Amino acid sequence: MKNITIIEDDKALNDGIMLALANADYSFRQYHKLGDYKKDEPVDLIVLDVNLPDGNGFDFLRELRKSSDVPVIMLTANDLETDEVMGLTLGADDYITKPFSLMVLRARIDKVLKKADVSNDSAYRDDVYIFDYGRMEFFASGELVELSKTEQKLLKLLTDNVGRTLTRDYLVDSIWTDGAEYVDENALSVTVNRLRGKLTVKGMDMPIRTVYGQGYVWKYDK
Repeated sequence: MKNITIIEDDKALNDGIMLALANADYSFRQYHKLGDYKKDEPVDLIVLDVNLPDGNGFDFLRELRKSSDVPVIMLTANDLETDEVMGLTLGADDYITKPFSLMVLRARIDKVLKKADVSNDSAYRDDVYIFDYGRMEFFASGELVELSKTEQKLLKLLTDNVGRTLTRDYLVDSIWTDGAEYVDENALSVTVNRLRGKLTVKGMDMPIRTVYGQGYVWKYDK
């Protein structure tokens, strides 16, 4: 069952959205202002109005994206292209201008949830890190981290094999697959060090561990 949160101050529209989506596969939480939203509640998608009594949906989304990749569909009465661009830039998965058909909204929601399911198949999560390889978004303690393509390849190999030591030869062969005849022997060490530097969180042990004489392992300890 998917948990959908609706944050919309227009009670009639809020109720209408819930009724339009009602089926055995969805459960709902309805809020009329941002202050009612609880971060620790399970949620698979948020339907978010831009203009709310106690704040701005854009600001809410900006803060949300520091720690969560939950899909968000934004609703707004503003049909300005700049507002749509802002919403999508901040990380909204879709943007719908009022008035709109509830049937269209339902179709958009179904599409976003299906996309999220595919993305989640290629994601890693623990208490500190969120790595969404499908969306190429990487968070360390809620902070967005920019990774190079090579660093992403290395990280995915490690997190796909949690607790398993991957040899240096295996990593080099798997990462540098462009047919290059020669790869500098220090390339892997440099990539590992850069990745460690970007993912280091104060007070936490670095999960990328060196297994001397063999290679590297991702081992996350709470």
